[in-house]
Amino acid sequence: MIRRLNESDHEVCFHLLKTRRAENLFIIGDIEAYGYDQEFQKLWGEFNESGELIAVLLKYEENYIPFAAELFNAEGFAEIMSNDPDFKMMSGLKAITEKIEPYLDKQLKRKRQTYYAKCTRLNTIKNDVDFSNVQQASPHDAEALVELLNSVPEFRDSIITVERKRRGLKDGTSRSFFIMEDGKMVSTASTAAENSLSAMVVGVATLENYKKKGNATKCMLKLCSHLLLEGKELCLFYDNPAAGAIYKRIGFEDIGFWMMYTYI
Repeated sequence: MIRRLNESDHEVCFHLLKTRRAENLFIIGDIEAYGYDQEFQKLWGEFNESGELIAVLLKYEENYIPFAAELFNAEGFAEIMSNDPDFKMMSGLKAITEKIEPYLDKQLKRKRQTYYAKCTRLNTIKNDVDFSNVQQASPHDAEALVELLNSVPEFRDSIITVERKRRGLKDGTSRSFFIMEDGKMVSTASTAAENSLSAMVVGVATLENYKKKGNATKCMLKLCSHLLLEGKELCLFYDNPAAGAIYKRIGFEDIGFWMMYTYI
């Protein structure tokens, strides 16, 4: 049975979502921020014959994110999405979204697949790693952080702005660590979409002339150790297997692919 979820379902909903904290980063964060009954956000749940919640479908504006712990009614979720005139996007773990995709009757415009990795513990950190030059950013550092990212080719198409970066550092949905050399910020690593259970690592960048010195790795290690000590699981997207190898040395493990569908 599929039905709308409300505040009275919160405990059972989070009991399911917490089984895969990193995988459910966006659903957890959106529920904590906006709850169950907003015009732009709604949730549905599927219950099995024993009355246990086995799957959740989140609508946030025009985007839908499904999650299921076992076999679920993919056609039923697809029907909810197809009947929504605002529906334009679906994102989620490939193992789940690929079951819904065949039942959607809207025309597919674009489909993107990225690697999805998570970290629940760091690999052994050598005792001789010096973190004394790694600093945690404050909202006053937002402009320098954005300037650094815009100076790195991989991030030139990023939609991050100084205002958005500053707001994230203020409200706790983001944090950043960085390294200064020669009077300027040369390397950084950040989080985004932080919630009480998980966080996404983003914006790992180093200026070209300061690469191959271990700066990005030190920023990552400092950032991840802080979050893991708080009991949060970490996740990240990556396209480049070479970049994935660096993350895996730190302690990240692939957990599948994250899919992003855009419909006309």
